[in-house]
Amino acid sequence: MAMIAPGAVAPQFKLDSHLGTSVSLSDFAGKQKVLLVFYPLAFTPT
Repeated sequence: MAMIAPGAVAPQFKLDSHLGTSVSLSDFAGKQKVLLVFYPLAFTPT
């Protein structure tokens, strides 16, 4: 997967929220800013 340059427009994507609903980036277009945080294996038992 290629890196996205700082300041570049993010590609469209769809993810499951913590509430179990599907959320896409376009749901927020022009409404509010979006911050996507990814913690790999942060909440899994080790």
